[in-house]
Amino acid sequence: MVSGKVKVMASMGLHLRPAGTLCKQATQYQCKIELVTERSRANAKSVLSVLGACVKSGEEIELVCDGPDEQQALEELTDLINHRLEEERLC
Repeated sequence: MVSGKVKVMASMGLHLRPAGTLCKQATQYQCKIELVTERSRANAKSVLSVLGACVKSGEEIELVCDGPDEQQALEELTDLINHRLEEERLC
């Protein structure tokens, strides 16, 4: 199991479009992936679960990955959250 913290900087947090992008990427991995906030734990492969976490812009989350491709999943999802989610809002 590996985990890492990342700050969500997308200006509107994890609303529908970035949550969908995150989930689409997460489903490409075999490992279990959870998004952990101060208030909740969410299955990162479920849009409804991620939306239910109500992650706001500037909030720090922890990604917890457990399985055969956990390290790759953590690195690539962290990169997605850090650099590419804001771009999704502009499309």
